[in-house]
Amino acid sequence: MKNFKTPLNDLRFIHYEVLDSLSEYRKNPAYDEVNKELIDAIASECAKYAENVIFPLNQSGDEQGCSYNDGKVTTPDGYKAAYQQWLQGGWQGLSHPEEFGGQGLPPSLGIMKAEIVGTANWAFGMYPGLSLGAMNTLMLHADKAQKALYLAKLTSGEWMGTMCLTEAQCGSDLGQIKTKAEKNDDGSYTVTGTKIFISSGDHDLTDNIVHIVLARIPGSPEGTKGISLFIVPKYLPDENGAVGEFNQVNTGSIEKKMGIHASSTCVLNFDGAKGFLLGEVNKGVAAMFTFMNTARIGTAIQGIGSAELSFQNSLAYAKERRSMRPLSGAKEPEKVADTLIKHPDVRRMLLKQKAIAEGGRAMLYDTALLADKLSEAKDEAEFKAIDDKLGFLTPILKGFFTELGIEAANEGMQVFGGHGYIKEWGMEQIARDVRISSLYEGTTGIQGLDLLGRKVIQDKFKQYFAFNKRILALYKEILQSPYKVQMLRFIAPLMCYQLRWQKVLLVILFKARKNRDAVGASTHDFLMFSGYLATAFYFTKMALASFKALDQGGELSPDFYQAKLQTADFYFQRLLPRAKGHAAIISGKTASLMDMPEDNFQLE
Repeated sequence: MKNFKTPLNDLRFIHYEVLDSLSEYRKNPAYDEVNKELIDAIASECAKYAENVIFPLNQSGDEQGCSYNDGKVTTPDGYKAAYQQWLQGGWQGLSHPEEFGGQGLPPSLGIMKAEIVGTANWAFGMYPGLSLGAMNTLMLHADKAQKALYLAKLTSGEWMGTMCLTEAQCGSDLGQIKTKAEKNDDGSYTVTGTKIFISSGDHDLTDNIVHIVLARIPGSPEGTKGISLFIVPKYLPDENGAVGEFNQVNTGSIEKKMGIHASSTCVLNFDGAKGFLLGEVNKGVAAMFTFMNTARIGTAIQGIGSAELSFQNSLAYAKERRSMRPLSGAKEPEKVADTLIKHPDVRRMLLKQKAIAEGGRAMLYDTALLADKLSEAKDEAEFKAIDDKLGFLTPILKGFFTELGIEAANEGMQVFGGHGYIKEWGMEQIARDVRISSLYEGTTGIQGLDLLGRKVIQDKFKQYFAFNKRILALYKEILQSPYKVQMLRFIAPLMCYQLRWQKVLLVILFKARKNRDAVGASTHDFLMFSGYLATAFYFTKMALASFKALDQGGELSPDFYQAKLQTADFYFQRLLPRAKGHAAIISGKTASLMDMPEDNFQLE
């Protein structure tokens, strides 16, 4: 893997010309000092760190991996030094409150930082990334004493955090959790059990790790209604808040994984460790979703970042490698063959990767700006209203863009041909690393069930209708603009697919009246249709901004805006039509899935 440059121009375009982030920041008095100069400085400095410090460790870290000896985990060469530079730069606390040592900047700028770092080296970015989820959970659910004890160390990055959900017998079905927490006389709890697949569960980057653990208090109700959340540090803080005695959180092993070898994924044994209740008894799952939603947005970044990294390396290779001639004739007859980028099918793969990265980035930052508003909420009702909007977009963002990120990485390997399968070039690493993204924090099927079952049907269609209204508002804006004629090629198909989106939902509801399995049989396709439609919405917004910039003068070059319009054309003509296939599947008979007897699945 040879190439990575932060797409700073695209970041500026999305922030300033598409989403108008500055206007959003001005609505919050806490962000009144946020301006272009500050955003540009954060992006450029983070880009320097990502490009010069951690990207060079991406391939070497994958080859070396983490090691496990005598219960301790060691990260690859260079990681500790890179993490020290992370601390010195103050990157961990960028978007956290000043009272705990943070810089108090909008969470959306933290998302920008996470995208830059995650694209350069996903395995490295996972370590501080998991800690951010722990910090957000503590911010919302910890008491004052717990915040005082843990948040300053986590904000500085001196300590890290994790989330511990999964057990051998259960992943997404948290109701099966067996880890128990028995109350002690001093109000603490003794936590006993084993958690698996714990990202950043142990490492040598920090002196302490604060685990956020789901466990069941004996006598609690069965299922998810009887699960509580606990703070279980690897080392108990002493009376001064410094690292104290070992807390019997033992690392049993590290997982041997397909990818992200430089990220430690651990089996953790809580052998009578001391834990402290976080939030209310038996309300652990609801509290943990603070962490989960943070992680799901983070996971979407992996899909988007993988598409970007794959595109950059594919593009460089396609401009250099020579092979055959296009059917239309030689483009460089004086050379032995034409470069790959002259071939239509190679351009198809390059544009697909580019469209996935850019469409995902627009949706990512729109979602991030929505998350910023959570801190502005005046009361619980307003907080819930904002959180519901965020909750609708999150499964689409996570489920759709991890699936497309995997596809983009596979196309990157395809551009390289046989060289894509060889470790030297690094393309197979991108494909291996991103493959986990559609699995953790809930598989694509879980995201689809969450979207259709909880965020659409159980929500009584409130957020579904709200997103439809956003599309209608965009139609109105375009029709009142001087660019309505040029924009017709985008808004006409967008309107058709929006109407089809409404139709497929009605089909699902009608079929579900007779057969409840019709919902489960449609979740994946409804999610993917929603993803294609939502991305079309964001490309329409980007196209409108590009026409404005070309007409009125934008901050970037005319070639940038032309390329954006051409990428939007590609998306609408080559990717959006896939949604029709998902609609056709939804309209098909549920019986094709459910009528085959289990015995008929066998080969004998």
